[in-house]
Amino acid sequence: MDVLHINHEAFKKLTSQSDKAVLIDFWATWCGPCKNLAPELDALAKDHDDLIVAKIDVDDPANVQLAVSLGVDSIPAMFFYRNGKLEKRFVGYMTKAELETKLGI
Repeated sequence: MDVLHINHEAFKKLTSQSDKAVLIDFWATWCGPCKNLAPELDALAKDHDDLIVAKIDVDDPANVQLAVSLGVDSIPAMFFYRNGKLEKRFVGYMTKAELETKLGI
């Protein structure tokens, strides 16, 4: 599956109603570590059909309140949801292998 680019409205639906686990990456185009993380997330999404990987651009004014409400103060910030509940939170660049280990997949 490809990485989805979503907004704050899709975030709520995806994290609360998905039958699959969901990893959300808060990122920005100017963020170097975010750019480095992008191919790792692409590979993760392609190798795990049971995982939805999505990205939210924190530079979009419509998404700022969501980022603030989740306490995002550094990017890339990743939130892992399963069964509608936040299970894990990570900050910073990670390889695909590191993400798989941290997510237990």
